[in-house]
Amino acid sequence: MDGGVVTFILAILIVAVLIFVAILLTGKRGHHFNVEAYQSRFLEIENKLKADNPASFQVAIINGDKLLDKAMIEMGIPGKTMGDRLKKGGSRFTNLNAVWRAHKLRNAIAHETDLEVSYKQASNALEVYKQALKDLGAI
Repeated sequence: MDGGVVTFILAILIVAVLIFVAILLTGKRGHHFNVEAYQSRFLEIENKLKADNPASFQVAIINGDKLLDKAMIEMGIPGKTMGDRLKKGGSRFTNLNAVWRAHKLRNAIAHETDLEVSYKQASNALEVYKQALKDLGAI
């Protein structure tokens, strides 16, 4: 083979390797969720929230919180509790304060015996969880 052809082939190979490395370094890295499973589960939670069934309000909030926590764990965000994970991975959310409010409402449901939750509170919390799951790429 001619020396010029060999040089040309080597140059092409070097450029190809550099492009491949650049794609790896700049490409979207991270966890790939089973989006269909998360969408299906979240839709189940939303569909169980009924305005005429106050018992569904608290259950919807708790289940939305659990689903978000599951996604955070699946992503490998460190922490013993969801609160710890929110502190470590909070930069991923478009509205971290809203996620904290929804999570605090979930904690109040879990720890306070006489807490009454309105349909509006439950609906708002689910919207926050939905956006947070979108922010993570889970739905």
